[in-house]
Amino acid sequence: MEKSSVFSGLLFLACSLLFLSASLAEARAFFVFGDSLVDSGNNDFLFTTARADSPPYGIDYPTGRPTGRFSNGLNIPDIISEAIGSEPTMPYLSPELTGERLLVGANFASAGIGILNDTGIQFLNIIRIWKQLDYFQQYQQRVSGIIGVEQTQTLVNQALVLITLGGNDFVNNYFLVPYSARSRQFALPDYVRYLISEYRKVLTRLFELGARRVLVTATGPIGCVPAELALRSRNGDCAVELQRAASLFNPQLFQMLEGLNNEIGSSIFIAANAFDMHMDFVSNPQAYGFVTSKVACCGQGPYNGLGLCTSLSNLCPNRNLFAFWDGFHPSERANRFIVQRLLTGSTQYMNPMNLSTILAMDSRV
Repeated sequence: MEKSSVFSGLLFLACSLLFLSASLAEARAFFVFGDSLVDSGNNDFLFTTARADSPPYGIDYPTGRPTGRFSNGLNIPDIISEAIGSEPTMPYLSPELTGERLLVGANFASAGIGILNDTGIQFLNIIRIWKQLDYFQQYQQRVSGIIGVEQTQTLVNQALVLITLGGNDFVNNYFLVPYSARSRQFALPDYVRYLISEYRKVLTRLFELGARRVLVTATGPIGCVPAELALRSRNGDCAVELQRAASLFNPQLFQMLEGLNNEIGSSIFIAANAFDMHMDFVSNPQAYGFVTSKVACCGQGPYNGLGLCTSLSNLCPNRNLFAFWDGFHPSERANRFIVQRLLTGSTQYMNPMNLSTILAMDSRV
């Protein structure tokens, strides 16, 4: 009887491991790094003012409750997960991210961070990008304890990675206040060159940690978001200096990614032109079914762009009609247009290839 139960236990263990290996082969892990555009709730577990943990955030999320996402509903990583047929990645700091859930991937992003460590210091305790990479290394050690070192390396190498950085280095650093420390240290073109050189180090480390399919988003039209219109625009036109910052940063980012790929000898880093993706609906909102791209759905003051989105803010009744949910972040519907470009966009948007091409290529390997 005892031998029989031992045999049954071993048989169950063998079957479980086989099932786990099969699931791993079918599924594709997804890892997310960056700022509030892609944070799925890590900041809820931190002592910080950069958080989206109270209504009306999450009003259109399946649960109808705030999740820490800076959105009325789903954010960009959620919609990418939908597209690749995966569960949404959980925040790395969530106590629920254990066991088999780790095999889906993890979201390391933290609202308020930038390429530079001094970006977002006003938000107190946030997970700066180098700490996110430390957590990625820690994640791999945890997963190795479940499926072994070799399979963990395979899981990471075959994973899809999204990284979104740069916007906060302008809006929450260089242009945060007049005569900011960084604006006194650098003229804008020199600051951009410095950002690119620091970002290159981050991406090189990401490659060293095993990332092999990395979507790198450019900076969006930061001068056109409702928060910046409220602060800097008299007539609703995009803020010139912030738009200039994006127009300097993005071409140099694309050039740097191309250089890294040439150095490595493979298309590891995919440039996602978030500026053009956003400008499509910012410059012509009606063509995308929006009534406005200047006024946020949730907020107060000019363009609903001042202060935070809270339960006391103005709130639009139909979020699908607004390109921006709050002063900085697109609505779920706008996020869906962005992900559509990531999936099927031409080389204007995705270079050297879009996400659908990547998925098709990798499925044949």
